[in-house]
Amino acid sequence: MFLAWRELTFARGRFALMGSVVALIGVLMVLLSGLSVGLVNDGVSGLKRMPVEAFAFEEDVDHSAAFARSAVDVTAVDEWATVDGVKDAAPFGNVLVNTRTDSGVDLDLALFGVQPGTWIAPSSATGEDLAGPGEVVLAGDVRDMGVDVGDVVVIDQIGTELTVVGFLDGQHTFGHVDIGYVDLPTWQEVHGGVRPGEEAPAWVYEQVTAVALRGDGIDLAAGDAAIGTTSMTLDESFGASPGYTAETATLQLIQVFLYAISALVVGAFFLVVTIQRKHELAVLRAMGASSRFLLRDSLTQSAILLVTSTAIGVGIGLLLGSGLSTTEMPFALEAAPVAGAAVLLVVLGMIGAAVAVTRITRVDPLTALGGNR
Repeated sequence: MFLAWRELTFARGRFALMGSVVALIGVLMVLLSGLSVGLVNDGVSGLKRMPVEAFAFEEDVDHSAAFARSAVDVTAVDEWATVDGVKDAAPFGNVLVNTRTDSGVDLDLALFGVQPGTWIAPSSATGEDLAGPGEVVLAGDVRDMGVDVGDVVVIDQIGTELTVVGFLDGQHTFGHVDIGYVDLPTWQEVHGGVRPGEEAPAWVYEQVTAVALRGDGIDLAAGDAAIGTTSMTLDESFGASPGYTAETATLQLIQVFLYAISALVVGAFFLVVTIQRKHELAVLRAMGASSRFLLRDSLTQSAILLVTSTAIGVGIGLLLGSGLSTTEMPFALEAAPVAGAAVLLVVLGMIGAAVAVTRITRVDPLTALGGNR
């Protein structure tokens, strides 16, 4: 410990440079973590807030686009209600639409069709709850766009008018689009392209996107086999949101490479430093110091540098991230991902440092001091 502190204070410039690089990696990790969480929230925050354990989609539907391609007969709702573990089953509809309010605000909405007053219907934080046809409850973030209770939302192409009766609390999005809740018959008519005043075909009211399930220990496999559906847990259904899988996979790959680079960079730094200390380490070995002592001293030095630099980098990243959280960028900071990134940076850095130091501490002291000349 004494040698580690002494060298850290004696070679301040060298270790300040190393610490700066580690701190910058820490900043980048925090920002990537915030971007990853922000993209997830922007893609599936509406699903995450639903009191649902699973969805039952059309049989053999494409898992990556189930919400867009699934069509389930409404009779499946009653059938799923009898499956073991199912406490409640409810019809659920989903469709993406372009709309414009009567005040001229353009809105892209993900319309969720539910039965008002049921367990799946949300409670409004502002205004009134969804009660019947011709009404819509919007995500709270839409209010920032100039939309208010009483405004009329007109769906492009078919001209269906929906009156805004309430707003949910905070962010409710699906596929980076704000969510609007409507009653199920209205959703079925919009999904079927029925214009106001037209008579809707019977099949329009016979289909929904999926059956929403709530319960404990639901036997999804047995239900699928008996009813002819393809079910997914709530977490599995996130992959059916537009762009979710590609976005998360890309960011995860970037993070993996960043972790690997951080280990290599820190390891290379300590390898160079340890090589420069080769003669000093050889003298200590000749004086009786064990390899374990030298390794412990070098790793203590590495730990001090890594923990301090990572803390500084995370602090700077949090300051920068707090500013990004207020912009239009999908960015959100959460304690667990940030802490996990910081711990990984320190651990991988220590592994890189250990690999670099171990090689030098095994050098024969006589050879290191030039005794072979």
